[in-house]
Amino acid sequence: MDYRLVPARFSALPGWDEDDPTALMAAMGRCRAHIRSVKPYKTGSLGITAGELLALLDAADAQKPQGAAAVRAFFEAECVPFRIEKADGSAGFVTAFYEPEVAVKAEADADYRYPFYRRPDDLVDIDEDNRPEGFPQGYAFGRLKDGAIIEYPDRGEIERGHLAGQGLEIAYARSKVDVFFAHVQGAARLVYPDGSVRRVTYAGKSGHPFSAIGKLLIDRGEIDAATVSMGSIRDWLARHEGEVDAVLWHNRSFIFFKEAAVDDAGLGPIAAAKVPLVAGRSLAVDRMIHTFGLPFFISSDSLTHMDGGKPFRRLMLALDTGTAIVGPARGDIFTGSGDAAGALAGHVRNAATFHILVPKAAAERYLHAEG
Repeated sequence: MDYRLVPARFSALPGWDEDDPTALMAAMGRCRAHIRSVKPYKTGSLGITAGELLALLDAADAQKPQGAAAVRAFFEAECVPFRIEKADGSAGFVTAFYEPEVAVKAEADADYRYPFYRRPDDLVDIDEDNRPEGFPQGYAFGRLKDGAIIEYPDRGEIERGHLAGQGLEIAYARSKVDVFFAHVQGAARLVYPDGSVRRVTYAGKSGHPFSAIGKLLIDRGEIDAATVSMGSIRDWLARHEGEVDAVLWHNRSFIFFKEAAVDDAGLGPIAAAKVPLVAGRSLAVDRMIHTFGLPFFISSDSLTHMDGGKPFRRLMLALDTGTAIVGPARGDIFTGSGDAAGALAGHVRNAATFHILVPKAAAERYLHAEG
């Protein structure tokens, strides 16, 4: 492994005694219900199984701790913290994501003409059982045509009309940039003229690798790498309308959506762990390494704008993943829904320390490995 787990004490976690992780209790209950009634989460390469996680979730359900101090005491009794130390000595890294709110209409008109698309019938999942010889290894989706799997058209081809006439449009937005950023986030709340709100969530993608347009603009010298953010990218696009298509089409990956109700306005979309995200307490992780549902304590001295100028120190649950979230100490923080959440998310690119709270059912294995 290119990392190791170093045992720690809760007293060594900066800000642990000041954190209020009570919001995690309900989320843990939802994870427990999914594991018990639907199916266990896949075990990441770190090796913590859903069964070992379930022991922690069952304890939380049985004890039902109330209040910040009691919840912290619960984790202190049921988990052992380990610092994730990368082999190259570099720090962990966090970014953030959110659920945009986008004004839409059900039918296109002169102003609202940029669609959110449902998943097309000819889009197929690709794994090692059906991957054609020579097909790009990183592609997890393709197009089934005449009995053969080929690459799906990319963003530029789709936006130039590949899906026209198939009846896949969910709704239409006024701005293609709004649609693009909903693709980047993987979900959105759609606000209709009558005030009704529906949600769209991830249903698949074209299969092409994600390419960050921020990096493109940095490489071209258009945006300063030190200040790049979602806001600065949006500002640049607004000032260069004639170049919008070329820049957006640089990211060949295209996202397809499915509709969902907004049953609880206080919760985010249902994510990869099959439970709703909780603003400020949900973390996207590398699912190849980490098992969904595990608690992480994230601390960052440089990330201060999310907590009124104080360094970020929070206990979070691993509930999602993402194409760019790769590595043992790499996370994406869910900040919530709407413009305010977007303003928070757009400025998060910070070094961070990752502690994973290993359930005691599994902790002895890692303590033995370290010793």
